[in-house]
Amino acid sequence: MPQITIPNLREKRANGEPIVMVTAYDYPAARAAERAGVDLVLVGDSGAQVVLGYPSTVPVSTDEMLMMAKAVRRGTESALLVSDVPFGSTEESDAQAVATAVRFAKEAGVDAVKLEGGNASRLSRIRAIVDAGIPVVAHIGLTPQTATALGGLRAQGRTTETAERLVREAFAVAEAGAFLVVIEAVPTGVADVLRDGLPIPIIGIGAGPAHGQVLVLHDLLGVTEGNTAKFVKRFGSIGDDTVAALSSYAAEVRSGAFPGAEHQYSASDEAVAAARAALAAAQAR
Repeated sequence: MPQITIPNLREKRANGEPIVMVTAYDYPAARAAERAGVDLVLVGDSGAQVVLGYPSTVPVSTDEMLMMAKAVRRGTESALLVSDVPFGSTEESDAQAVATAVRFAKEAGVDAVKLEGGNASRLSRIRAIVDAGIPVVAHIGLTPQTATALGGLRAQGRTTETAERLVREAFAVAEAGAFLVVIEAVPTGVADVLRDGLPIPIIGIGAGPAHGQVLVLHDLLGVTEGNTAKFVKRFGSIGDDTVAALSSYAAEVRSGAFPGAEHQYSASDEAVAAARAALAAAQAR
């Protein structure tokens, strides 16, 4: 599969060809995404929860995100690689934001970084990073890093005020230089208003049939425990299969069925005798 570029994504949008994006947090997941032929791989800060076990995306550090991004980079060939920048790594100033983005570009080799939010300070950060030569993906609607300020993990754009704000933010991030925008947990009717009018492609996650879609890998594989968001669809049952396989393994170890003869190496009688002699000598010391 040829390398996906930003112009390719614009072409897909113009031709009505849906764009496929999925998260990944390690080398095996990146290889699976490559083999599946996805267009974009996102090293999401959702890895804070699904990989590192944090209660939200907020605690994950820049170094932890870089570790995951480096692993995904090693497994990604044709897909365009995007990484979230963690909460706290861009909020202080444009200079801090550029320094963080540069680390992801230089140390992890990502093709673009993703920033949440569309207020004035976030627009300034987007412009500064783009001016530094690093492409930016924007993220509006439900922004998990600042969900507390939004009243929790709930859909956005359901009221007149929030719907108007969403449209303003979408156009603002595009004007600031973002080449793509992720819109999360927004009513389909509101997202549809932007679908044909916004000059950049929209990737939806709980925002109806946008120009493309993104889901968290662990959600779509059925690895995530407990309740998931309304917009999640399970395309596999890897979590249940993993538990079943581990349970079978534990049962066979405990019963003595594993390892069987077919899983063991053989040795000559002479080698076994030599080992016994060496043991006797060691015990006699």
